[in-house]
Amino acid sequence: MTQFEFAKERYSRLGIDVEQAIKTASEKPISIHCWQGDDLTGFDNPDGGTGNGILATGNYMGRARTFEELKADFLKAASLIPGKKRINLHACYAIFKDGEWVDRNRIEYKHFEPWVEFARENGFGIDFNPTVFSHPMMKNGLSLSSPDKNVREFWIDHCIACRRISQKIGEALGDKVLNDIWIPDGLKDIPADRLGPRLLLKESLDRIFEEKCPNVIDCIESKLFAIGVESYTVGSSEFYIGYSAAHPGVYPLLDNGHFHPTEYVSDKIPALLPFFDKIPLHLTRGVRWDSDHVLIFDDELKEIMKEIVRCGAIDRVIIGLDFFDAAINRVAAWVIGTRSAEKALLMALLTPHETLKKYQDEGNFTKNLMLMEECKSLPFGAVWEEYCRRQGVPGDESWFCAVEQYEKEVLSKR
Repeated sequence: MTQFEFAKERYSRLGIDVEQAIKTASEKPISIHCWQGDDLTGFDNPDGGTGNGILATGNYMGRARTFEELKADFLKAASLIPGKKRINLHACYAIFKDGEWVDRNRIEYKHFEPWVEFARENGFGIDFNPTVFSHPMMKNGLSLSSPDKNVREFWIDHCIACRRISQKIGEALGDKVLNDIWIPDGLKDIPADRLGPRLLLKESLDRIFEEKCPNVIDCIESKLFAIGVESYTVGSSEFYIGYSAAHPGVYPLLDNGHFHPTEYVSDKIPALLPFFDKIPLHLTRGVRWDSDHVLIFDDELKEIMKEIVRCGAIDRVIIGLDFFDAAINRVAAWVIGTRSAEKALLMALLTPHETLKKYQDEGNFTKNLMLMEECKSLPFGAVWEEYCRRQGVPGDESWFCAVEQYEKEVLSKR
């Protein structure tokens, strides 16, 4: 009996269909963020760099500098990751040709057609994000909530352009495109007016969402605080949940790095599911604050995936990634983080949720706790390795040899 056969038999005693779990995991797309490959520098700013609460730390060799380099790095990472994949793009990754350049409020679908062709050639979907940071039109750290009407208009036009681009991408790929608006607006010190900026933000969002875009899944992403906005964030969780509840078709996106360290997004998912038909996610890892460390196979990631599965919401929760680390090999960071998300999803699919729910409903909390603990030592590793084998990627640490070779042959020469 092989290790996988033993694992199948062991899981079957708990009523778990391993083959179905593998099939479900392989069909659930994960949206992989392009910005890990170049530290969120993008292509629309000749000086590069990030700002307004965004910072990738480190100076590891081999950062992608061009569209061709970023594509090559993404494909290398994707070749070592099981499962279905999407590309998560920021608007700052517009591709300008023949010396053309336009500012962010004038970008068009044509500036992202090369990405669409890349996605089509490789069987990827695409998701999209307006880039509302690292730009001269961020005045005093404010954008859509700025008291300066010219500033607001610039960013309203940018977000409208991004929704139109997302619509065109969806039409081209025959798909729905998640369009996520996150803004860094806030104040470093104690505000004199907390309501005013939020009223302006509401007004801006109302303008942005006026146009119907049937291929777009609109969402707004909250945050607790960041560098430079330690005292007040305009787009708080309460504000965005309230806005979404009042505007059907707009969804609150949950980024598990954007809450207090003692809050758990795993608990927020079942709290929102009774009210929204979709829940978009950005998965990251905060260390003491929203530090966007590379995702690892930790307890909260496992709980997030368990909630998705046990709530029967695998088709309702949209999973995307959002981390960036310039201190380690960037391709390896993609692989480590995305494989961790895949592992957590597969483990959740191999958990006897119905039995555990039954024990809870019966008030048999002792048996419930016992089974939860016993599940932690089930032979998950054998199923993971078989899943990877069927997906044509290494199931063990041998994948890293390919990254080391790629670094030697490609990244070290940049």
